[in-house]
Amino acid sequence: MAEKLKIIPLGGLNEIGKNMTVYEYGNDIVVVDCGMGFPDDDMYGIDVVIPDVSYLIKNQNKIRGIFITHGHEDHIGALPYILRSINAPIYATRMSAGLIKLKLEEHRLLDKTKMITCEAGDVVKAGKFSVEFIHVNHSIADAVAFAIKCPVGTCIHTGDFKIDTTPVQGGMIDLARLGELGNQGVLALLADSTNVERSGYTRSESSVGTSFDSLFKGCEERIIITTFASNVDRIQQIIDVAARHGRRVAVTGRSMENVMKVSTELGYMHVPDGVLMDLNHIKSLPKNKVCIITTGSQGETMSALSRMAFNTHRQVDIMPGDRIIMSASAIPGNENSIGNVINELYRKGAEVFNERELALHVSGHACQEELKIVHALVKPKFFIPVHGEQRMLKIHAKLAQEVGMAPNNVIISDIGKVIELTPKSAKITGTVTAGQVFVDGYGVGDVGSVVLRDRRHLAQDGVIVVVLSMSGEDGELVSGPDIITRGFVYVKESEGLMEELRRVAMEAIESVDTNYSTDWAAIKSSIKNDLSNYLYKKTKRSPMILPVIMEV
Repeated sequence: MAEKLKIIPLGGLNEIGKNMTVYEYGNDIVVVDCGMGFPDDDMYGIDVVIPDVSYLIKNQNKIRGIFITHGHEDHIGALPYILRSINAPIYATRMSAGLIKLKLEEHRLLDKTKMITCEAGDVVKAGKFSVEFIHVNHSIADAVAFAIKCPVGTCIHTGDFKIDTTPVQGGMIDLARLGELGNQGVLALLADSTNVERSGYTRSESSVGTSFDSLFKGCEERIIITTFASNVDRIQQIIDVAARHGRRVAVTGRSMENVMKVSTELGYMHVPDGVLMDLNHIKSLPKNKVCIITTGSQGETMSALSRMAFNTHRQVDIMPGDRIIMSASAIPGNENSIGNVINELYRKGAEVFNERELALHVSGHACQEELKIVHALVKPKFFIPVHGEQRMLKIHAKLAQEVGMAPNNVIISDIGKVIELTPKSAKITGTVTAGQVFVDGYGVGDVGSVVLRDRRHLAQDGVIVVVLSMSGEDGELVSGPDIITRGFVYVKESEGLMEELRRVAMEAIESVDTNYSTDWAAIKSSIKNDLSNYLYKKTKRSPMILPVIMEV
């Protein structure tokens, strides 16, 4: 029986971020991307969310390589955590490899990881697979799509992309190659659905430079610009405009400094001599000669712009008249924190320009007409929309049908589902373990759903600790019960309630059958139940109750 090609998404479907897709044929596996996601508001204390890779750990000996489409966090952010349990070579273009190296150095994994740098046009043999790198446009340099070939057929995995006919650098997306592959026959297309709800075309990155120009022209004040650190072309445009208008440029924010270091070393960014300066020296220049590029476009509390707004930045204070340019769109969920920073900037007397008023940001993702062009060129037999929430996947499926795809040949999948492809058929045949693994500090996966549930409980209702000492011989109460509360009520104002809780706890202890008086579990359970019931009736709240018995 002929082998089937299995495609197993482990992330990036029905969610934004943590993109990861497994291609498996016989005894060979190639993995595309290894991204992280950001925690939801109710994931207290969680730093990042990464895909569950139990399936890959189980099939470790089959993995021939992890192939990276581009260097954004939602495509490379999980690598340092996942490489602790999986040893596989990483194939990436120069810019992506540079950013990955920074991450692995930080986690002391660089020496243990084999990295192979490729460029658009390269074809890598990986077991029975061959993977071709195809140049695409995106909001970071060196982004690629993949043509993944095996004996069953060719799959095209677009990664994040758009069609930019006038990119700042690197040339237009290689539509000719996609068309060529389409003519040779493509079994399946897996395409980016992020912007599928938007009609028309995404504007070119170079259009942002024109907007910058108009804001720099005639401005006598300091200019502070925030954008995504990874958008090398945007930073290049800011540097070019600043140099044209005779301004020196200083950079602040760790991720911004890291990306600039990597991109200048690799030749993706060209800074004219004498333009960059140390942030510590900006006070020596007149205001109209200064431009500061900073992180913080999403209102992150520890970012440089946020620290400037709230007076905690060591080198920069916001002054009345400062012109702040927000060259980024809000990632869904960040609107409130961005609003807080903008309000604070206005309070300090700065003027703020954002993308709602001027064309200060363009997306890195394809809108409907660009997606149609790619569908028309690739002419796939089957289509699997990826990188998007449920509504985006559904809209993308409908769009594929508009350009002539048979509804039965479109597969809307979910993480963990196994899609089996033969030259004639595509169907979901089973599931593998998939989901979210939480990273908290150095701990990977040690905060599970139970711990998270407790954190939510504590955050919403607080905790009551009941402390008592009991005799280990006859179970007599020696001292207590003492009641300690945190996040429930302020004790001094609730003396009466505390007395009542002591009384209820006493009754709970006495109600336990005296024959089993040293059965601490029964006593704890009785205290917990009685206090819970009493508190809910009295206050309509359900704090976490922790009885602590000290045996003396």
